[in-house]
This record gives sequence, C-alpha cells and structure tokens, in this order.
Amino acid sequence: MRMNWQTKALLPVAAVLLNGLLLFIVATVSLADPERHMVLIVAAAGAVVICGVLAMVLNILLRHPMIELAEKFERVRDGDLSAKVSFANRSDDIGDLGRNFNDMVDQLRASRSEIQTLYRTQMSRAEHFATLGELAAGLAHEIRNPLAGIAGVIEIVGRDLPDSSPARDVLQDVREEVMRINRIMNDLMETARPRPPEFRPADLNTTVEHAITFAQQQAQAKAVKFEFRKCETLPPVEHDTAHIHQVLLNLLLNAVQAIDGSGSVTVETAEENGAAVVRIHDTGKGIAAEDLPHIFRPFFTTKGHGTGLGLSLARRIVEDHGGRIDVTSEEGNGSTFTVYLPLQRNATQESQLARTDVLKP
Repeated sequence: MRMNWQTKALLPVAAVLLNGLLLFIVATVSLADPERHMVLIVAAAGAVVICGVLAMVLNILLRHPMIELAEKFERVRDGDLSAKVSFANRSDDIGDLGRNFNDMVDQLRASRSEIQTLYRTQMSRAEHFATLGELAAGLAHEIRNPLAGIAGVIEIVGRDLPDSSPARDVLQDVREEVMRINRIMNDLMETARPRPPEFRPADLNTTVEHAITFAQQQAQAKAVKFEFRKCETLPPVEHDTAHIHQVLLNLLLNAVQAIDGSGSVTVETAEENGAAVVRIHDTGKGIAAEDLPHIFRPFFTTKGHGTGLGLSLARRIVEDHGGRIDVTSEEGNGSTFTVYLPLQRNATQESQLARTDVLKP
C-alpha cells in the first residue's frame, strides 16, 4: 500500500499523541494516588503540546514547500519555464532541493531558447536553399540551351579545319570547358530538382562493383589500385541503384583525385547493427581539419576545378534513403568515407521522404 510523505511524517507525531492520551486516561482512572495523578496529567499535557508544536513545524518546514514544489512542477509541465520556488534560499535539505529545481528550470529555459534559435536558423536556411534551388534551376535551363548551340558550332568548325591547323588544340580545350559547364549544369539541376528515388530490394555489392568499374575507367591515367572486399552474406538492401551508384562514384572519384602519384582505394561492404555499410578508404593527401566540418556544404570545395555540389548531393541522396555518411580524415594519411544504409525502409522514413518531396522546389 502506497503511503504519501505527509502520513509518514505524522506517524511518529501520532504515536506520541496516542501515548499522551493513554497517560491522561491512566491518570484519570488512578484517583487513589493524587501525586501520581498530577505527574501523569502534566506528562500527558506535555505530550499534547509537543505533538502540536511538531505538527506546526512539519507543516511550515515540509508541507508548504512540497505543495509549492508540486504546483511549480505542474507549471513547468505546461510549458511555463519562468516558475521558481521561493524556499531556495533555505540552508537545509529543502533549500538544496529548491535550488536544484530552480537550476533545472534555468537549464531547460536555456535549452529551449537554443532549440528555438536553431529551429529559426534551419527554417531560414531551408527558405534560402529553396530560393537558390529555383534560381539554379532557371539558370541551368537558360544556360544549357545556348551551351548546346555552342557545342554544335564547335563540332562544325572542327570538321572544317585542316588537320594541321593549330586551332584544333584550341577547339579541344573549348570542348572540354563546354563539357565541364554542362556537368555543372547537371549538378545544379539535380540539386535543385532531384528525381524521387525508386526503392527496390537489390544486391548492394553489385551496385558497388558497377561504381568501381566506372571509377577505374575514369582513373586509367593514374596509378591507382582498387581493392574490393565484398561481404558475401550481405542481404538485399532497399535502395535506388542509380542514385547510390551516383553517390559511390562521386566518393570514388574524389578518392582518386586526392591521390598524388600512385596509391590505392579500398572499398569494403559489411552489415553492422542492422544496416548495410560501404566503407571507402584512400591513401591520398587527406582533408584539413578546418575543412572537414564544411565538406558537405553546397558549393564548398577545396579543388580548383570542383563545383562543391558532389558531396552535398551525395549526402542528400543517402539521407533520402534513411541513412548517413560519416567521414574521418587526417592530412597526409588519407580519408575514409562510410555510407550507412538501412536494410529495409520503414513507414516513418517513407512519410518523411514524401514530405521532403513536397517541399522541394
């Protein structure tokens, strides 16, 4: 049986009071001994007085603070973080309790303020990126059409030039720049208006192998060795094979570009804590500590020829799959990018993705 603190505190007082009443009854009955009669009456009266004083002390020192504390807890639960108890200045255990309560409310108020500030910042950033997305989509559309015309003219001019003409080298440089601009436009369009992922159970090892094959073809000019450590027991993973291929290819090409001269890129798949893992490690130059927190930001790049959209797009794709990308790096000792993907997507992730698609420009 549960007993509240008031009852527990008053039990000793009630026991003393009961003893005083019993003494009074005995004194009343024992009329044959007047001296004993007076002693018992005085003892009983003293017991009653002591009980009364104890009850008043308990009421002032314990009951009122507990009632106030319960009321302030109700206010805090309802969201009022300005609530403070008035007995925090007492120099006893009850005062310690009051000070701890007030400190807790102060911390909650500071945490709520910080959360609200972060929320407003995130909302502002979301609106900012939505505006940038619209601008990027329109800009990419306006640039790609003239760019296609420029590429066509270059091809026509190239056919009419003699084989010995020095202008052919210039045209080749122009073609490469046109292709570079086109890649930037494609990244902008993908960032601004991404295609919704199509999730199907598929062999993640196969997706990884295809990405490695493409990366090897594009890295033929460099002395980079690829090694794939496949997890043979990895179950099928629900993912968009084209999107994850794009993510892995981006990470692999970044790894190749980080290697000066000869080096190696090791790719490993595994199953850890109910998630499929793809780990990509390179022996390149690594990432500076001051740059590491910013590498997933749009348009942030440490490469002179990069757009700064590849890693940002890769992270968005992985997060759309309900996963995440982690990175560890040390200058001079290479980098390791780890992609975590859930084996199966749940209903919560699907509803979150649906809301995200609605908000995307």
